Amino acid sequence: MSEKTGIVIVVGGGPAGLTAALKLLKDTKLTPLIFEAEDMLGGISKTINYKGNRIDIGGHRFFSKSDKVMNWWKEILPPAAEGDLNPPEKSMLTVSRKSRILYLRKFFEYPISLSMQTISNLGIFKTFKIGISYMLSLIAPVKPEESLEDFFINRFGRELYRTFFESYTEKVWGRPCSQISAEWGAQRIKGLSIIKAISHFASSVLKKIPVLNIFCSNKVETSLIDKFIYPKYGPGQIWETVGEIVRQKGGQIHLGTEVTGINLKDGKVDEITYRTADGQTHTIHADYLISSMPVRELILSMSPAAPEEVVKTASGLVYRDFITVGILLRNCRLKEKDGSPLKDNWIYIQEPDVK
Repeated sequence: MSEKTGIVIVVGGGPAGLTAALKLLKDTKLTPLIFEAEDMLGGISKTINYKGNRIDIGGHRFFSKSDKVMNWWKEILPPAAEGDLNPPEKSMLTVSRKSRILYLRKFFEYPISLSMQTISNLGIFKTFKIGISYMLSLIAPVKPEESLEDFFINRFGRELYRTFFESYTEKVWGRPCSQISAEWGAQRIKGLSIIKAISHFASSVLKKIPVLNIFCSNKVETSLIDKFIYPKYGPGQIWETVGEIVRQKGGQIHLGTEVTGINLKDGKVDEITYRTADGQTHTIHADYLISSMPVRELILSMSPAAPEEVVKTASGLVYRDFITVGILLRNCRLKEKDGSPLKDNWIYIQEPDVK
């Protein structure tokens, strides 16, 4: 691949497209041309700058069990010293993670911990029901485990699933958990379970006791991390920086450019049809194509058309609308019990009556 030359059309200027373009420029002689339909880079990892206020499109934290991925991020934006009050403009900050669930109009730590606050918020009877339900899931798990509902029940018990997982998950994905594959849970939640949540809680307590912290494991599930790195000006900053590097190395980035057609010849990509911001349609030859556009649009844009079965499958794919509302406050009256400002990175609104 490194000896080949030619034009690679990269559809989409989000993390996938930008990472691919930079990799091509570093390791090959191919020239990437990024076509991004929006007027800025980053996809749903972009950060909007509204009158100096930076608003993330979606919640993102930078943490991976892969050293290769972590090192790649840090290569783009080097980490600032932890606690540095004036970090460099292009740097990664170390952020303490704090996530909570709002349920019964009360805050619960997330991931759910076996604490007195949790028991107090739920009440003794509700806590007892959760415990019994979990024991039943251990004794008689749902088999076969086909849906996300089965996945949650087998790992947390039916009562805890209905309390903290069912309503929120259905609101996010727009369909009942019984209609979502169990494989989704295996990918998103991976090894998280009640046992691991309790183990993590116990470990965090032991670490505070010098004599006992030798019994603590350094391994941690992604869902249980205490800290993560985060670009100084939001996740969009890292992709804007990658875009700058791509341009410096000879790649091209065309914003406001939507790919509308993929013309094939002898089963291989030959030409790309695209529409620019002024409404004009153009065609360009492509030696290779890397696409991060929705699979449905990718398949339907091909000419000649893909096989009927492929088109039917692609047409049936369901996408979830993504809407972010940014609220700017001159003064936030929401406070912690000690009067300090809220420190949450993320709050899950579990209340069933909140749409």
